[in-house]
Amino acid sequence: MCLAIPGKIKSINKKTHHATVSFNGIEKEINTEVVDVKAGDYVVVHAGYAIGKLSEDEAMETLALFNKDVENK
Repeated sequence: MCLAIPGKIKSINKKTHHATVSFNGIEKEINTEVVDVKAGDYVVVHAGYAIGKLSEDEAMETLALFNKDVENK
C-alpha cells in the first residue's frame, strides 16, 4: 500500500522543477515536473514527486484524517 501525503510549497525553483515543501513543519525537497504549482500551493507528494494539487480545504481535511488516525492508535 502506498501513501501520498499533502504538503505546502514554501519555495520553488521553476528552472530545476524542485520545491521545498513543508509537511507539518518538516521540510523536504521534491520534484514538481508533473504538476503546475507555485509557492503557497498544497500538493500531494509520493516518492519525492508532487503528483497532484489540492485546495487548502482538501489538504486540511486530509491532514485532520491522518491526525485522527494517529490519535486513535
